[in-house]
Parts: sequence; C-alpha cells; structure tokens
Amino acid sequence: MHIVTDSLDVVRGVLGHGPVAVQVRVKTSDRDAYALTTAALELCRAAGAVCLVDDRVGVALAAGADGVHVGAEDLPVAAARRVLGPAAVLGATCRNPEAARAAVAAGATYLGVGPAFATRTKTGLPEPIGPPGVAAVTRAVPGTPVIAIAGITPDRVAELECYGVAAISAVAADPSGATADFLRALASRSDRVGTAAPGGRA
Repeated sequence: MHIVTDSLDVVRGVLGHGPVAVQVRVKTSDRDAYALTTAALELCRAAGAVCLVDDRVGVALAAGADGVHVGAEDLPVAAARRVLGPAAVLGATCRNPEAARAAVAAGATYLGVGPAFATRTKTGLPEPIGPPGVAAVTRAVPGTPVIAIAGITPDRVAELECYGVAAISAVAADPSGATADFLRALASRSDRVGTAAPGGRA
C-alpha cells in the first residue's frame, strides 16, 4: 500500500501496521520537500518501509530517498531513470495500457493508475477509469506492480484488479486505523496481481 502525504503525523501513524510505502508530496518549495523527506525517511528506515518523493527527482537524490514517482507533467520516465540510476524505485502515472507499456519500457518500477474512482483530493483530474480501466492496465503489464489511486476506500479494494492501492484523504483523519483497514482488505484478496512490490514492499 502507498500512502501519499505532506504530513509527518500521517507518516508516523501509517507505519508499523504492515507493508507500506510512503510517498512524500509537497507542493510548496524544494526546501520544504527536502525537510519533510529527510524526517519521513528516518521514520521509514526504522520501520522498514519504502520512502518515495512525488515529482521532485532532485529532492529524492539529495535526501537519499528510495525513489520517485513522476506524473505526466514531470520528467519523462526515461530521463528520470537516467538521473536516478538503475537501483532506485521509479513510479509513473498512467491511465491506459499503451501508456503503461511505454512507461515500463522506459524504466518504471511500478505504475500509479487512475483515477480509479471520483475524488475531491485533487482538482482537474480526468474522468475516473473505474475498475475495468485499472484491470486493463494490470493485464497489459504482467509482472509490473500496478497501484490504483483516487477515491479508494477499504471497501472498494475488492473491486480492483491490481497489486496494491494508494490513499491520500482516506487515511488523513485516522492514519493508523485506516491503514490497518486497507492492509486487511488487501490481504484478504486472492487475486493480487504483480510479481514484485515496488522496492520489495507492497
């Protein structure tokens, strides 16, 4: 499971319940992103969790994070891979099988796919692709972990054919309890798809 956050309190709350990756998303400055990443990284290292940075390749390198997630407006996947080197975790956002295959060919470790459902967390998103859209991407890139994002609750996990899910607002109010609920929902599925988790963890 991926937790996307700009809050160190959320990072503290989501750790210790099972396999998670923390994705630091800061929309202000590189300085703010670096400060939060270094603090989150210390917590993640102690808990054995992956720590990624959203968008900011330079911040991830400077802080020593495990990797980066790039979106459509960020560095191209191939360029990010060249900068990060072969060992870093590199996630890429996509919505369809064609983009998924291209991202994997360019060096993506895993794919963030969505919006799976409607959400108010981020404005300006395209229409949700729904469980069928998530499944289409998953089937297009066998062996590559697909992480569904947007509008996902623990109750909706069973609808999704993918390796794991990402959450933002769904864990904000109760990071500890919500993360435990998500992890139980993921563990109860029998159709989990993907041969390896991003960075070796779900």
